[in-house]
Amino acid sequence: ELFWHFEESFTQFGLVTLHPTKTMIGFAANKRMAYVTRLGKNFVDVTFPFSGPYSDNLCFHKIAQVPGQQQFNHHFRMYSKDDVNDEVMYFMKLAYTSAL
Repeated sequence: ELFWHFEESFTQFGLVTLHPTKTMIGFAANKRMAYVTRLGKNFVDVTFPFSGPYSDNLCFHKIAQVPGQQQFNHHFRMYSKDDVNDEVMYFMKLAYTSAL
């Protein structure tokens, strides 16, 4: 239920395609913009790759640079539908527009 709510929230910005792999599910517009890396019993872990760190926020519990790259993975854990709040929607829109 949480996964489908997250996917539905992304579709507010436009067409989103899902790319399942062995270890994760990618969300893409023209290119991939977010990854569901873990589906737990009561949570969903999502990673947003950005070209720089967005440290001033309350939604990401971890931000890590990919070694040797100018990519910063921002880790978000969703426990309830309410966790997709205005701040998370801002970063979802930022990821969507950068994937066009």
